[in-house]
Amino acid sequence: MVNALVIRRNTQLEKTQRALRAAQYVRMSTDYQRYSIESQAAVIAAYAQTRNLSIVRTYRDEGESGLNLKNRAGLLQLLDDVESDRADFGHILIYDVSRWGRFQDIDESAYYEFICKQAGIKVAYCAEQFENDDSMVSSIVKNIKRVMAAEYSRELSVKVHAGACRFAGMGFKSGGPTPYALERVLVDEKRQPKGILKKGDRKYIQTDHVRLQPGGVKEVTIVKWIFRRFLDVKSETALARELNRHGIPPCCGERWTGPKITRILKNENYIGNIVYNRQSSKLRTNRVNNSPDKWIRTKGCIEPIVALDDFLAAKKIITERRVDGLTEGEMLARLRRTLMKEGRLTPKIISKTVDLPSHHVYRAHFGTMRNAYRLVGYVPKRNFEYWESRHIWLDRLSQFQSQVAARIEKEVARVVPNELADGLRVNGVNIYFRIAQMEHPGRDHYAPRWFIQRRNLPDGWIVAIRLADRSKTLRDYLLVPTIRTDRNTIRFSEKRRTRLGIASFQTPEALARSLIRRVTKLDHVAPAKPALQNRRKKPIRPKTKNGRARR
Repeated sequence: MVNALVIRRNTQLEKTQRALRAAQYVRMSTDYQRYSIESQAAVIAAYAQTRNLSIVRTYRDEGESGLNLKNRAGLLQLLDDVESDRADFGHILIYDVSRWGRFQDIDESAYYEFICKQAGIKVAYCAEQFENDDSMVSSIVKNIKRVMAAEYSRELSVKVHAGACRFAGMGFKSGGPTPYALERVLVDEKRQPKGILKKGDRKYIQTDHVRLQPGGVKEVTIVKWIFRRFLDVKSETALARELNRHGIPPCCGERWTGPKITRILKNENYIGNIVYNRQSSKLRTNRVNNSPDKWIRTKGCIEPIVALDDFLAAKKIITERRVDGLTEGEMLARLRRTLMKEGRLTPKIISKTVDLPSHHVYRAHFGTMRNAYRLVGYVPKRNFEYWESRHIWLDRLSQFQSQVAARIEKEVARVVPNELADGLRVNGVNIYFRIAQMEHPGRDHYAPRWFIQRRNLPDGWIVAIRLADRSKTLRDYLLVPTIRTDRNTIRFSEKRRTRLGIASFQTPEALARSLIRRVTKLDHVAPAKPALQNRRKKPIRPKTKNGRARR
């Protein structure tokens, strides 16, 4: 018995309707081809009218190169609709063969046409002089057209690059962002200025060109200050911190960084030169660094901002930092000379020394900094045993954190991660997990001391595991209130621990019970630091006539 409620699709009728419906795909490669889309659409509309086709869909890519499929949302959507059987049309109308793309692999555009044909959709090239009917002639012509499209892109790339190099040699700017404290000036064929180009503006007349000149007085002054200051501090990071502290905005982004300062210090635009073709990327391939003999350097085409001596001095400092190709023997020799000059070695000293690799390089070559120090005969006071076993203690701390979180969630309330730091949040109380490292092992008549890093931690509690035996064993578990001090590092001995209100526990269970009582009773705000008892004052003795105290 036929179920009348079941709706059956009339497949034959759908095929008939789709045969009269078409979609068009249009593409232009650059914004300069402003009327290219409209021209393609006009030719496609005329083609559809002669064949009684109705254009029901339009897929378009404006200002997108045809060298690859990336960023071509229109073509990607078209292929997705065809492959997912969402296409309600039977024809795809394209202006010519090259609109698929000028792919360097000519089989790629053929593959996209094959996808459409496999779905039962016909592809028509409206401006071509042949019918796309799968005949031998159409197959040969299409293949030739695809080869011509790929070759056109290669030839155009060579011509454009040669033209850009020629204009750079004449002192004109060829694309790219405008450097800080400089501005773009539009000039005519006689190099007469026509106006200042703002961000996003571009030239449209072929005979016009773009030159660079110094920008605002404030930005120019900052560039001069950067070069002079760098010769003193020799640190781009320090300069970035000073500029950010004074609220001076950079050319891009919200804050100054070390790499931004480095780019300014290495830019020859500030001494009046234009350097082009340092890097190149042809046909949308990966960018490569070109050898100096291929650079195009034009001198004196910009009004200089920085004195040549200051620029060369800054360049010398940056160049001497490059230690590529140093042998391990030379690395140790330079480290030994630094030790004799400074009297000690630290990662900070190594990083700020000009002719030394960074401490990361030494660690990569010699395994640990302790090994590098040992090879140059330096015995640091700092305890390096912890750093050699740091990964073990971090894993132990992570397991401890999971145990405490499970205990709290089981007995008290739901535990959520802390958004500001690596820790937990229970009933509005911040809980952080740290390692109490041994700062002094307890020798030379000094009591053992420990320290805990609490940088940028809001008020709450620090749960720490305290190490002993030169960071080889675990001593106990600590519960530390963060509001006892506003310093970035909490340092204490066993005697000072009680004065700071730091509680000690021998087992994780005991610490968890104490922590639960504190967060449930809402007494997580630790009391103020107890004031030290005043020393007993000596009694005031009455003085005699001559001013001396009586015995």
